Amino acid sequence: MSSFNSIEWKEGVLRLLDQRLLPHETRYLDYTDHGEVAQAIHDMVTRGAPAIGAAAAYGLALTAYHTQAPDAASLCTELAEAAETLRKSRPTAVNLFWAIERVMKRAADPALDSVQAIREAVIAEANAIYEEDVKTNKAIGYNALPLVPDKAKFLHHCNTGSLATVDYGTALGIIRIAHEEGKQVHAYLDETRPRLQGARLSAWELKQLNIPHTVIVDGASGHLMRTVGIDLCVVGCDRVAANGDTANKIGTYNLALAAHAHGVPFYVAAPTSTIDMSLKTGDEIPIEVRNPREVTHIGDCQITPDDTPVANFAFDVTPAKYITAIITEVGIAYPPYEDSLAELVVRVNPAPDFS
Repeated sequence: MSSFNSIEWKEGVLRLLDQRLLPHETRYLDYTDHGEVAQAIHDMVTRGAPAIGAAAAYGLALTAYHTQAPDAASLCTELAEAAETLRKSRPTAVNLFWAIERVMKRAADPALDSVQAIREAVIAEANAIYEEDVKTNKAIGYNALPLVPDKAKFLHHCNTGSLATVDYGTALGIIRIAHEEGKQVHAYLDETRPRLQGARLSAWELKQLNIPHTVIVDGASGHLMRTVGIDLCVVGCDRVAANGDTANKIGTYNLALAAHAHGVPFYVAAPTSTIDMSLKTGDEIPIEVRNPREVTHIGDCQITPDDTPVANFAFDVTPAKYITAIITEVGIAYPPYEDSLAELVVRVNPAPDFS
């Protein structure tokens, strides 16, 4: 396990590592209300699709833990209201909605006929999501091992490690597992403007893990592929459509295009919880647009003229044709993704047997 916890549940208190302050300050914030958790997700105190899902699940757990509801029906109403608040915190990461629906489905079990029974079930489900995430991330890393050559030079975008998940991480977890299994690796990290998750967070994690790494500006990826040579690109995702189109942190699409031009394999690390089979293509994925200040300022320093127009898209969609493979905890999907992703999802959620 990592030497820090991005998310921690302690008997009615959700503790989150404030990622806005890294790498210069390590501060934990405590939350006891689902509305506070929703604001923390929106403000990126915690971030990364799996971490957002776990935090949202615990937001519902806080509602159940602290409820004063007189009966089961009243608590279910409270949970439904909390779920709606949490759903509005960030629109792109499907893990948010997946985790909320999973907890709400558990709470709706007709066998849970008391406040205490629902409380225990909701907290247990949030804990299960938390614990399963670590197993999922490790499985992704081990599934990817055959794709990683020794002395591999990775190119990674954003932050997808223990900070973006419960622990280990998705794409950064692939690098970590390869390192732990004795492969010589070097990770080149896109800085990831405008919030600099690569420069601030991924570099912070890899430094703690003693994994060799180098931070580059986002626009240097093509130059690096042509001159230094990159063996593989690995990125995470916030939502994958049924055809393999993938939404991830802004700049991922550019990186995929550069990789395609240079013949570099481009891999997406995707827990099956991020696969949204209800969306046929990436055109249906909602793209979050954030505060212009993230672009106009670095910290408190303004870098643009006053009143400069800004389009601050938080995510982009990489078309499936630029993705070499999608690595999940239950296997690796290759094109055509309409078939391979469907097969992997069925492994996780098999059709019921009515025979």
